[in-house]
Amino acid sequence: MFKFDIITIFPDIFGSYLKESLIARAIAKKFINIRVHNLRDWTNDKRKTVDDRPFGGGLGMVIKLEPIYKAVNSLKSQIPNPQSEKNPKSQIPKDKIILFTPRGKKFTQKMANQLSKLDQIIFICGRYEGVDERVAKKIADIELSIGDYVLMGGELPAMVVIETIARLIPGVLGKKQLLKERIGKKGGFFEYAQYTRQEVFDISKYDKKWKTCPLKFSSRKFWRAPKVLLSGNHKKIEEWKKKRGKIIE
Repeated sequence: MFKFDIITIFPDIFGSYLKESLIARAIAKKFINIRVHNLRDWTNDKRKTVDDRPFGGGLGMVIKLEPIYKAVNSLKSQIPNPQSEKNPKSQIPKDKIILFTPRGKKFTQKMANQLSKLDQIIFICGRYEGVDERVAKKIADIELSIGDYVLMGGELPAMVVIETIARLIPGVLGKKQLLKERIGKKGGFFEYAQYTRQEVFDISKYDKKWKTCPLKFSSRKFWRAPKVLLSGNHKKIEEWKKKRGKIIE
């Protein structure tokens, strides 16, 4: 079972996400385990303070080092070590600690493929103006970004990374063939255009329904699926996919 641990100050954000679709099914079937932890549980004061003003001045507040250190240390101590004097060759579980930050490495499909080979990931979700830099320097194994933009926190990136990795774990998508035909030798994902019924979509019917049709793309009244996909010629279909597809790396 692949384990995800999420450290956040807004644990309720993940409520509906974990109860829907393939993620919920993967949890129920024990392909993955996702635990959400409230950072405030590792504070000592009555107000459960997790942030403070930045040294040197500046706007906003910064997530403190101490509660994150205690949270990660607590979660790391729960990772079983199968090695013992009696069984010294047992494999040590592979885990990583990921901190989400706009300054981090760009998350890619290849990286997801590599991370899917682990046993456990601990996510640190920052908020406000950021996280004490000592977390990045001394605690996190990877500083990660999902794009060249700034979000309000690390919770959405955590969901993105979990979903990208989870679909690579055997059993999560159901059929192994769904991944086998899409993942390249170098870990990229092959994506191509797809069509389904109706074979011919007659937009003139909708023009009649709405006197002023909101969607006026062209004068064409029939939108057709490519004939090659309906031909039954598998060789030509594969050629068509390769020509119009793209490797997501």
